[in-house]
Amino acid sequence: MVTFLPSRPGPLAHVPSFERAIGGAESNVACALAATGHTVRWVSRVGADGFGDHLVEAIGAYGVDVSAVRRDPARPTGVYFRTAADRAADAHEVAYYRAGSAASAMAVGNVDPAAVRACRVLHLSGITAALSGDCLALLRELTEPRPGRPLVSFDVNFRPSLWSDAEGPRVLLDLARRADIVFVGADEAAEAWGIGSGPEAVRAALPEPRMLVVKQGSQGATLFERPQDSSAPSGPVADNRSVVAGRAHAAEPHMSLPRAPFRGATGTPTATDGTLTDNTITFVPSLHVDVVAPVGAGDAFAAGFLSAVLRDLPARARLRHGHLMAAAALTVPGDLGTPPTRDHADRLAALDDGPWGTLRLGPGWTQAVDQAVDQGADRAVTRAEEEVHHP
Repeated sequence: MVTFLPSRPGPLAHVPSFERAIGGAESNVACALAATGHTVRWVSRVGADGFGDHLVEAIGAYGVDVSAVRRDPARPTGVYFRTAADRAADAHEVAYYRAGSAASAMAVGNVDPAAVRACRVLHLSGITAALSGDCLALLRELTEPRPGRPLVSFDVNFRPSLWSDAEGPRVLLDLARRADIVFVGADEAAEAWGIGSGPEAVRAALPEPRMLVVKQGSQGATLFERPQDSSAPSGPVADNRSVVAGRAHAAEPHMSLPRAPFRGATGTPTATDGTLTDNTITFVPSLHVDVVAPVGAGDAFAAGFLSAVLRDLPARARLRHGHLMAAAALTVPGDLGTPPTRDHADRLAALDDGPWGTLRLGPGWTQAVDQAVDQGADRAVTRAEEEVHHP
């Protein structure tokens, strides 16, 4: 979609003007990954209109392959307006104009399956799971377990205002259970599924994904990971570094939530109700960030984490790259921040726990390759350079 950002804080009724920008969870992830040096293809549909022109040109300018984006002559490009307030605040408003949009017409019959599957990771978002029945059928097709399926990444992205009925949470749960990598906020899990007792309870409800990231806001993020089952029908195909991000939707068979809690300490295997899960649990605290705008951080976190997955980095580094990319988005007005260079991010991700805890990142921090935002972070970066280059 095209996003319109407010020129000043306040209710939509009182904002006099808006600035046009890129919007959409999958395209945000695609742009961030391409900006960090990965080969990325975005698969979607936009209208044959000026807004569609803008999206294709702007997303392509990030280095994203947009050759699989189709133009719909009969449907417009979706747009939305938002306020500057935090999404969790009562003052936050979003006005969506996406019913009948070009993206909502994505279907199994009008998406090139080869363009979608020729990748190592296929990233999908639950935001679009409310768009249409055709989108629902497409996402079920893309998440169907089968030999040669790419590693499927799914961001739950529960948005109650987009669902016309009460089945949304159940749809999202089913989609998440079919994915290999899942991102979900603890607040989303509580709102959608009534799970409010911590990350372990979320994992109990979602035991299937190989990697489950539970985002805990300002506290940090927890990764649950179990070894890959070599007999599973999913997993990366040839040595192709591409990541596909597209719009899609889902359906749901009836599935009950498991209720048994996990009983494990960080870094140890856990089991649920006697079922072996072999989970390794890794928690990484969030960074201290001087927030400019809170929108887009979740997509950025997913991009940072997936970048580290594609580079075969260990669990702690994956979470830290997610936090760093989220900090890049949080310190700019729009959804997309300029990410740190790969070398810069690697040096920060390699910090010991103490220096990591002293980092404070504000506007412009990604441009400070050899300096930090405050004195504590400056000392931390210097130490990181010594550790990385002189082990």
